[in-house]
This record gives sequence, C-alpha cells and structure tokens, in this order.
Amino acid sequence: MKILDLQFTPLFIPYKKPYFWAQGITKGAELILVTLITDKGIKGYGETISTPSSNAILALLNQVKNLIIGKDIYENEKIFKDVYQYLFQAKGTCSAPRFANQLIAGIEMAFWDAKGKELNKPLYKLLGGKSHEEISYFGFAQGENAFEIATDAKKLANEGYKTIYIKVGTNNIDDDIEIIKNTRFNIGTEKRLRVDPNEHWPILKMRWIIDRVKDFNIEFIEQPCNAESLVALINAKEKSSIPIAADQSVFTLYDAFNICKFNAADIITIGIHETGGILNLKKISYLAEAAGINICIHGLYESGITAYASHQLGVSIPNIDDANQIMLRFLEWDIIKKDDNYFNKMNWSVNNSPGLGFILDNDAIKEANKLHIKYGMQ
Repeated sequence: MKILDLQFTPLFIPYKKPYFWAQGITKGAELILVTLITDKGIKGYGETISTPSSNAILALLNQVKNLIIGKDIYENEKIFKDVYQYLFQAKGTCSAPRFANQLIAGIEMAFWDAKGKELNKPLYKLLGGKSHEEISYFGFAQGENAFEIATDAKKLANEGYKTIYIKVGTNNIDDDIEIIKNTRFNIGTEKRLRVDPNEHWPILKMRWIIDRVKDFNIEFIEQPCNAESLVALINAKEKSSIPIAADQSVFTLYDAFNICKFNAADIITIGIHETGGILNLKKISYLAEAAGINICIHGLYESGITAYASHQLGVSIPNIDDANQIMLRFLEWDIIKKDDNYFNKMNWSVNNSPGLGFILDNDAIKEANKLHIKYGMQ
C-alpha cells in the first residue's frame, strides 16, 4: 500500500480554563491534523503539536511530505530514518532528534491508523497483542493557586481516582509546599499523590522542599531538575527519599538507554510526541522492561487522537504504569466523536475498533481550524 497524499490542517482547540504549570500558561491545544491518503483510498489520521509556530511546522511537514509520497506504508521505520537524515543531518543542522520526533509524530500515527484500517485490526494487535484488558489513568488536578489545585484534586478524589497528580515548580518555595499540603489534606491519606515541578527544583531546592513535605506521602517527583543534564537527574535520585520519574530527560531510545544504564530514575514518563511516534515508544518500553522500570504514558497539548493512539499502545506494553496521564478533561470540546469508545475517566477498556480506534468530528475540525486562524501561533 503506497502513500498517495498527505494533508495538513492547523487547529486550535480551547481549554475549558487556562492550564497552569511551571513553564507558563496554556490556553488550548495547538495542533496540526495529519491526513494520510493511500492508493487504496484508505485515510489514516494523526496529529502533530504545532508550537512554537504552526507556519514553521507546516513548512517542515511539507518537506517531509515530498520525501514520503509514493513510499510503501509498511516501510515506516526506514522511511522516518531517511526523513531525519535528509532534513537534519544532511542539511548540516546535525543532531536534532527531539525536535524531529515532535515534528514527525503525527505522520507516524497516521501510518499506523491506515495500516490498522486496511487490515481491519486495532493498533494493539499490530504491536504484539494486548497485555492488559484496560489501562488506568490518574486524576490531573489543575488551578492557578494552591486553593484551586486542592479543590480540583478533592473533586477528582471524590470521583474515585486513586492517584492524584499536581503541578508545582512555582517561583516561591512556600507556594509549592502549600500546594502539596493543601492537596494532601483535601484528598485524604489513602490516595496516591504525584508532583511535577517541570525542571524547577534544582538539587538543593528539591532537598529542602522534600524535608518540609516528607509527611505528605508523595509517591514520586517527576523531572525535578534540568532535563539536559543526566548527571543532575542521577544526583537528584541519589539524594531524594522520594522516587524520581524521568520525563523531559527521555525523548529517544538513546536517552532511555542511559536512564536505565545509570539507574537515573524509578519510572519513565513518556509520550508519542516525545518519541516520534508509536514504534519508538514501544522500543523504549522494551528497554525499560529489561531494567525493571515502568512506563507512564505522558500527555501534552493534544486531542483525543493522541489519547486513543497512546491508549492502544499502552494496552500492548507489559510494564505500563497503573496511573497514566490523559489530557481530555481539559478540552472544551474534542475533534473526535464521543461514541461508546470515547473515555476520559480513570479506567479505559481495550478499544477493538480498527486502526487507532476513533472517528473524526468534521464539524469540530472546521471550528478548530477557524480558531487557529483567530488564536493560534502563526
């Protein structure tokens, strides 16, 4: 089956309310819908994150398009290696695997969606079959301050979420401690609590905070220090009495290898947009499994397309975590139809629909495209 065409549609899907984290404030998901058309008339869909500039990403995607039109859709591993070689290494920009991964992730998703539709099989069956009947997700509490975060956390806990995840990493240590303290008070002692400073806790700051929150039973700290330094992450893990998760430190297979080799983290939090697609994340899961480390699905600014793809992939991973990340609750509306398979709660059963398993909502896509023109990054 050959690739006949690739089409790209920039989108902006608003959040119900602004999303607050250590790096700033995000008002919606900025995406590019990828539509892959084969010579058999089959359409596969994926999505690429379009920040910081949709125009820049679109320009590069069109270069990728020129490289893969006419290629065999079942040769995806070689195709994307060749794309990286041409766009980044042969052009003299040398090593840019992290950016390249985010660029091609949506096209790679569309490959798998089209293959599953041709074979009339769900993605997980193309990846070796299911290891789980369902995947569990944590309750992601959000807010601008400690009160709002703790209030949202209590709501999620009351809905039945067993694990609550919160963002910290503010400019003020006392604010971070207040967020953790109020959240623990609101969710009770039985719920699991995870915190994410998004690289804003260097070693000394992390140790000082840990000493003040040690009684609040934190399950793990996600990416406390700068992701560019593996030494810093190793140092953080060695000095922390709380388990450490690697997030932004892992994009490539080589990153994951070093995390496992040097015992730099207790769990790897990672998503399709970091790894450049489904196949690379599956490879990373094998490495982590050999090292006795779980994979926690990571979410970014995405729609149900990525959520469905990640879920199908997670079903096939033996060492998947029992509390993963999903971003659907933040969307004001989605670009896929909310049929019986649509889910944004704590437990999501196996989806047996072909490909990635979703149905697009064309009216929502048109609206998201209009909003991109109005609000999106040009």
